[in-house]
Amino acid sequence: MPAFPTDEQQNALTEDCRRCPELAESRTCISWGNGPPDAALVVVGEAPAEGDPEAERWRGGNLTGMAYTSRRSGRKIRQVFADAGFGHDDCYYTNAVKCHPPGNRDPTDAELANCRPYLVEEVETIEPAAVLPTGKHATKTVLALDDDGLDGFLDSVLDPLQSEALSVPVVPLLHPSYQEVWLSRLGYSYAEYTAAIAETVAGVGDT
Repeated sequence: MPAFPTDEQQNALTEDCRRCPELAESRTCISWGNGPPDAALVVVGEAPAEGDPEAERWRGGNLTGMAYTSRRSGRKIRQVFADAGFGHDDCYYTNAVKCHPPGNRDPTDAELANCRPYLVEEVETIEPAAVLPTGKHATKTVLALDDDGLDGFLDSVLDPLQSEALSVPVVPLLHPSYQEVWLSRLGYSYAEYTAAIAETVAGVGDT
């Protein structure tokens, strides 16, 4: 089982944030990025889920205050990277939107824009070898930094591009919640997918 992050790894960028009034009202707490400050990879999720207070540890970012700490998505994406050969010290996990959207709805364009400066601050501080957004909304918010759009998310998966705004390669990945649905449609088994992640990340790291 992948390691659960410690409280010391939480990278809280401010004590409070009210840029999105609806999110500020719906959240239990802000779900901040977590991981080593010198991580080789920044993994970007979409937004924290509501969370499960009955879970022993993997209760979700809305309750833990740390991104990608739910049983369904957090454990799964951390296992994906472990199986791709990246250890606990290699990855920093964060979200495109740091607060839980009410009803688990998708984050709005305005909410993504309001939270984007936090993501930029994280990437600039960590200086990773690559940024890996997981899912449509995370990929959309990263591409928006270069005024790029997203035409067909699945076509972007594992297709590296260079972000001039972040000065780092970007490699879109599947969101872990929908991974099983889309892997076969992309022609990958799980083992082939994790191997492709390792190969692609190694390739962009050599450029």
